[in-house]
Amino acid sequence: MNWLPTTKKELERLGWDSLDVILFSADAYVDHPSFAAAVIGRILEAEGLRVAIVPQPDWHGDYRDFKKMGRPRLFFGIAPGAMDSMVNKYTANKRLRSEDAYSPDGRHDLRPEYPTIVYTRILKELYPDVPVVIGGIEASLRRLTHYDYWQDKLLPTILHPSGADLLIYGMGEKPMTSLAQLLMEQDCEIDVKMFRNLMARFPQKQTVSLLQKKEIPGGIRPDDILLHSHEECLHNKKAQAENFRHIEEESNKYSAQRILQEVDGRFAVVNPPYQPLTQDELDHSFDLPYTRLPHPKYKGKRIPAYEMIKFSVCLHRGCFGGCAFCTISAHQGKFITSRSKESILKEVKAITQMPDFKGYLSDLGGPSANMYAMHGKKLDLCHQCKRPSCIHPKICPNLNTDHSALLDIYRAVDALPGIKKSFIGSGVRYDLLLHDTGDERINQINRKYTEELITKHVSGRLKVAPEHTSDRVLSLMRKPSFQLFYDFKRIFDDLNRRKNLRQQIIPYFISSHPGCTAEDMAELAVLTKDLNFQLEQVQDFTPTPMTVSTETWYTGIHPYTLQPVWSAKTQKEKLAQRQFFFWYKPSERQAILRLLRQMNRSDLIQKLFGKR
Repeated sequence: MNWLPTTKKELERLGWDSLDVILFSADAYVDHPSFAAAVIGRILEAEGLRVAIVPQPDWHGDYRDFKKMGRPRLFFGIAPGAMDSMVNKYTANKRLRSEDAYSPDGRHDLRPEYPTIVYTRILKELYPDVPVVIGGIEASLRRLTHYDYWQDKLLPTILHPSGADLLIYGMGEKPMTSLAQLLMEQDCEIDVKMFRNLMARFPQKQTVSLLQKKEIPGGIRPDDILLHSHEECLHNKKAQAENFRHIEEESNKYSAQRILQEVDGRFAVVNPPYQPLTQDELDHSFDLPYTRLPHPKYKGKRIPAYEMIKFSVCLHRGCFGGCAFCTISAHQGKFITSRSKESILKEVKAITQMPDFKGYLSDLGGPSANMYAMHGKKLDLCHQCKRPSCIHPKICPNLNTDHSALLDIYRAVDALPGIKKSFIGSGVRYDLLLHDTGDERINQINRKYTEELITKHVSGRLKVAPEHTSDRVLSLMRKPSFQLFYDFKRIFDDLNRRKNLRQQIIPYFISSHPGCTAEDMAELAVLTKDLNFQLEQVQDFTPTPMTVSTETWYTGIHPYTLQPVWSAKTQKEKLAQRQFFFWYKPSERQAILRLLRQMNRSDLIQKLFGKR
């Protein structure tokens, strides 16, 4: 099998004496389209570059892992991981997670906190004249002033502390390809001075640079969005809230404006993103010659994230849900790009040839399982739109919610030799299933999809995410009314009864979201008890950069209304909310009783625990 080289010996085996690009990854090297370093490595390889990956380099001691491949001809690239490093490492209570899902055997000691900053500083110390390009979700979500929950402070663009020369935000195929082509045209070794001159002469879309005012290409233009400076945001939370609305809207527009923000006497210049990939471009990314396996160096070791996705297939990219606490649209955008049926079937056939495949696909999904092939009916209206969500506060009348293309994919996959069953492991948006489109033909297709999903593609448990029961809190989350969950559960239970199936719905809920009170959680406990749930999939709200919820939590102001919103912030306030998830545990009972008495909610005491 052909792997991207990770050591000097592997370079020698390929007969290479030099490299064009060296990628440093904070994840283990798994050569699979779900692992960012592999995708970027293969994309650059397809452009004719010689690329190596150094996975999880040791950042202690003599930095030998950063030296072993030498100097690249074009640049160093930093791929900090498929998950934000701090979310990957810590829970919402800032406790160490049980394992690092992207490291061999789940080890915690193979990845530093904020690897983008750590790796870049080391490379700048060792090779000060070599350009460093950062990307991935850690850099993408920190491209401008952002609140960092783990340090409990407002931080500037990650370009500032890292010292990197360029930041690529969002999904990296297009900007990385364009950058590589520009640098290859120079036909020489690229140093920092030449790199920065090229970026000034040929500004790259979907990138961020930190520049002196006189270096800004074209100067500050009338159509630029000039945000409040980082320094102003440090002293004025309303300024930070106002900034975020612009950032989110421009992230979700078809044709965005350039954004500038002053920080420490320089300007972070955010060039507009590329338009979404075409289907052919997305197919190209997924059809590259991945081995689909962890590198042989991990033989005999378990990489938890790989075990989860090894028999799954991603069907599309993007999410138009716009959930207030979710980072997907900030990174992937709201416009859906779907893979072709041929590309999907090609990947499924490759999975059926894997020696340990038993005939069961764990997921045919995406950021949201059932948004495949969905888009605006009149695309010119989409091109003018800046709404962050196509389905909140209600489903856009221009959105085509026809599930027939997705049904066709399911049926084509299930008809392949070697496939016994395909499951849907990604979360399903049941509001799309229940939406009355005004077209009875499409309504009928969507009812058929719902039936096939529940009767043929559930592995005993179907994940859905109502997130809360309070419509006031749900509105702040940009989620639909809980009434829709009742409607969907009724359909689910009825189909299970009629088809003699014994399946469960597994709902996800969040506590301590901005606007949520302990009383809201008490009512959630009563409503979910009435539905016979003992909740498992629950979490405290974790403020992560680049979400409406985080900005609301930090500033106390909603970025769109600029109205105050209360949030639970202390451990005591968070625990008071979280305990209601587990009302059925004897260990939680006395604390819940005390709190409900303080609220004067004896009615909820009776509903949870009976009259006694």
